[in-house]
Amino acid sequence: MLVKKNVFLCCSYRLVMGWLRFSETGRNFDCISRPCTAHHIPVYVEEVEDIVSVAQYILVVEKESVFQRLANDQFCNTNHCIVITGRGYPDVSTRRFLRLLIDILCLPAYCLVDCDPYGFDILCIYRFGSMQMAYDAKYLRVPEIQWLGAFPLDSEKYCLPKQCLLPLTSEDKRKTEAMLLRCYLQKEVPRWRLELEVMLQRGVKFEVEALSVHALSFLSTEYIPSKIRAHLEILSGDCSFAMKSGA
Repeated sequence: MLVKKNVFLCCSYRLVMGWLRFSETGRNFDCISRPCTAHHIPVYVEEVEDIVSVAQYILVVEKESVFQRLANDQFCNTNHCIVITGRGYPDVSTRRFLRLLIDILCLPAYCLVDCDPYGFDILCIYRFGSMQMAYDAKYLRVPEIQWLGAFPLDSEKYCLPKQCLLPLTSEDKRKTEAMLLRCYLQKEVPRWRLELEVMLQRGVKFEVEALSVHALSFLSTEYIPSKIRAHLEILSGDCSFAMKSGA
């Protein structure tokens, strides 16, 4: 349980959909019956109980527009997962809810954010927490979360037209340079830090939605499934190596 109910809870609604069922103060939330219908994440997550799921993973998306795109594409019908959005920078309820789901369901979690300094900062808040809430880090941090995208070189890999790429502003560059100074990036997620360096060197940014420039459902049918498959293959390779090493 959190040390206290935080008084700085955001009033904007955070959303969840997918293969999940839970209750909160006597109310039942049955997402499973309609996996692609959005439900509000409860404000006081400490009162959430009776969590049931047949999902294979949790997907966190930065923006409501991407969440809505996945809902329209019936993403959760074809992919047994739970999708969450904090609608930008996540509030305490969103982060606590995600932490609770992972603790109870033992599912892998992935995060999809814009390829810009603010998207990266949001990703870091999910994984490392925030200084303002350091006293509740145990209940809010998600060190297991994996960065699914978007990555700087995705613009070349998926042949994004130039009009989809925006130059980093001076403020973007200052923010990126400041984040590169965070010592825990090099220590805990060096690959993430390298991606941030690539973004700064290339001097451009783009939104997740830009990946759908060639096909409206590209995120749902190609990008997200392929990224998750690639991650699972890496995990499978690591496990095989560990088993051989221990033999």
